[in-house]
Amino acid sequence: MRLKLPNPNKEKKPPMQNITINIPNIYDVNIQKLIKMKVVPSRSEAIRTALREFFHTEFEHLQLLGFFDE
Repeated sequence: MRLKLPNPNKEKKPPMQNITINIPNIYDVNIQKLIKMKVVPSRSEAIRTALREFFHTEFEHLQLLGFFDE
């Protein structure tokens, strides 16, 4: 039996916050399709990916509109 030691060079993941959301059934149906197709491993990851892309796009739009100009 091998003992697995922690890797000191491995980055720690940021702590996750647990939230509850209500989404339309069609969103869940489509998330389940993505999971079946192995595009995402879970509902949580699908929602994290969607939020990450949304924030990235919105940030770019706000930059273009000059919201971050000094």
